[in-house]
Amino acid sequence: MTKLRLAIVGAGPAGIYAADILLKAEKQFDVSIDLFEQLPAPYGLVRYGVAPDHPRIKGIITALREVLDSGAIRLFGNVLYGRDITLDDLKKHYNAVIFSTGSIRDADLKVPGIDLPGSYGAAEFVSWFDGHPDVPRDWPLEAKEIVVVGNGNVALDVARMLAKHPEDLLPTEIPANVYDGLKASPVTDVHVFGRRGPMQVKFTPLELRELGELRDVDMIVDDEDFDYDEGARTAIATNKQVMVIDRIFTQWRSRETGAASRRLHLHFFSKPVEVVADENGTVGAFRFERTEPDGQGGVRGTGKIREIPAQAIYRAVGYFGSPLDGIPFDEKRGVIPNREGQVLDDEDQQVHGVYATGWIKRGPVGLIGHTKSDAMETIKHVINDQPNWWTPTHPEEEAVTELLASRGVEFTNLDGWHNLDAHELALGEPEGRVRIKVVARDEMVSVSNATTRGRHALPVPAE
Repeated sequence: MTKLRLAIVGAGPAGIYAADILLKAEKQFDVSIDLFEQLPAPYGLVRYGVAPDHPRIKGIITALREVLDSGAIRLFGNVLYGRDITLDDLKKHYNAVIFSTGSIRDADLKVPGIDLPGSYGAAEFVSWFDGHPDVPRDWPLEAKEIVVVGNGNVALDVARMLAKHPEDLLPTEIPANVYDGLKASPVTDVHVFGRRGPMQVKFTPLELRELGELRDVDMIVDDEDFDYDEGARTAIATNKQVMVIDRIFTQWRSRETGAASRRLHLHFFSKPVEVVADENGTVGAFRFERTEPDGQGGVRGTGKIREIPAQAIYRAVGYFGSPLDGIPFDEKRGVIPNREGQVLDDEDQQVHGVYATGWIKRGPVGLIGHTKSDAMETIKHVINDQPNWWTPTHPEEEAVTELLASRGVEFTNLDGWHNLDAHELALGEPEGRVRIKVVARDEMVSVSNATTRGRHALPVPAE
């Protein structure tokens, strides 16, 4: 039987689903899969891109863990592609590689003043409150009035985390440094701005409903944003999700406000114009143009310029992929150029042996269901492209382990993740929490590798 040695770079949902689909679908090949992840722990944005007060979404981890625990996939954590292992290395050890590195950078918001001190990317903030090991442990939370630009789920996550009272996050896996930072925040008002109308938002009814359930936070919306045009009325009548969103907004508009210590404002028909500096050269105000429906599903400017005070601004206008050593990259779209997952060079010719799946393939859109169908499409081509596979000179499984060890790479494996997982659960148990996430990379690696490789270990006790 033909042997298929496959490397997957990126151990988030996209990479894990691709491995699972290949193992379940392929019968004609003897499949061996190695999963490489730059962080010491797997699961990507499910661990480091979902707000800690969303335990339902984190339930996806259960399904991902079942795939990893099947015993058919090796995990190499704390291994950075381009530094610890290269494309030339992969060609020596595998028949093909799938890149599933996702989109983790913030997309640009091109308005004057966006680079002022006090202006931040939402992705960076999400990484901070999710305990990502590669961001600073401290976050500047000194603003009373904050602006969030964007009308997607990430914008609502950021706004909710900023407005929510931190003690209400204690039952979650929020890291201690994040709780301390949020507890010291003097915030009173969080403003969320969207360029289009309330019936054209990108967030889900569930996200919106959760926003309105925050304790001691008034939800503020402006009646002028709800003078619906024909397009909005049609959307409400024909789309169940839009109908639910309209119902939630209607309930909010009938609420009494003024008693809460914090306020969360949602502004629609507002196009960013400028981030205005204060006398110290830091963020002092947010200037925007009022828009209106253009009758064709979009909006147009009205020329009416408005301004509100703000001492911090977060742009949540989308994620963007990062280039990878030796791999073609579309700088405009932030993806690896590809045809159904087959990577293409600058002349639109297939790069043999190299594939992509997930957000680095299609851009930062779609949910888990899209990720699965995306992986199926890519795996189909991996299987059918057998004549174009690489011919590895060292396909032995132990050769990769020896290579990393020879370079002094302190990699983690699946048993190591079990160690870290158990350790975090044990840290949370005395406080009645699901887990307390370990943040520092060296501590993650130390806990993971606390016992002999290749066998399960007992949790490392908390100090």
